[in-house]
Amino acid sequence: MDGELVLVKLGGSVITDKAKPFSERRDIIARLATEIHSSRVKTGSKLIVGHGGGSYPHIPAEKYRTHLGLIDERSCMGAALVQDAASRLNRIVVDALLTAGEPAVSVQPSSGAVAKDSKIISWDVGALKLMLDSGLLPVPYGDVGMDLVKGFCILSTEEVFRYLSVELKPSRVIIGSDVDGVFNEDPRKNARAKKIPLITLENAAGVLPSLGGATTVDVTGGMRSKVLTLLELVKEVDVECEVLNLLVPGNLEDALNGEKGRGTLIRRR
Repeated sequence: MDGELVLVKLGGSVITDKAKPFSERRDIIARLATEIHSSRVKTGSKLIVGHGGGSYPHIPAEKYRTHLGLIDERSCMGAALVQDAASRLNRIVVDALLTAGEPAVSVQPSSGAVAKDSKIISWDVGALKLMLDSGLLPVPYGDVGMDLVKGFCILSTEEVFRYLSVELKPSRVIIGSDVDGVFNEDPRKNARAKKIPLITLENAAGVLPSLGGATTVDVTGGMRSKVLTLLELVKEVDVECEVLNLLVPGNLEDALNGEKGRGTLIRRR
């Protein structure tokens, strides 16, 4: 696979209102799609654009406790509803990218990834590699997954990116958020919260205790869980990640054009 590859996540808190069930933000999704297209025209880079579920799959996942696995007679219906909700949001994102001029195609993790205790252990990404080489823009997303231990699990976009990073060796991973990076406290609740500009394997032990979970329904665990998965990612693959505020117009396009450091950088050292 020739050329540099960048993985981009459009966070669920960015593209939906997580306080309102099944409420996408189409204007923001359209803007981000335009920024992606503009950067692709300028740089010609290869991208995989993933996205979170926000107020779509997190609602049935919480109701049916899908993150706990196959636990009762309702679990199968719950897993099916989570997959349906995630895929409906995915079609909205893909449609916006198509409208912006990108040859975007859905990639459904639940149809190919196999997990063990919520960690993907196998997934044939041969078709995805061919998509990239052909000039297509793959769009995976946070999804329900088949799990060898639990029956079902929730596959966060960060976990999808962790596995894809091992297989595809991207040059950079950008994680879109609704805040300006990773903070020592929730900046939406405390105006004095301080941004952590850099997290490494060396300083992570001092950073993680201050990070909290999700403030709204989020079965993937919020910022702390995201940072933990990204630390696993950089430990497995020497790649720089950045948690970046995508509610700020231009942030994504500038990052895709090479800008670094507006958010929180996460890397090995």
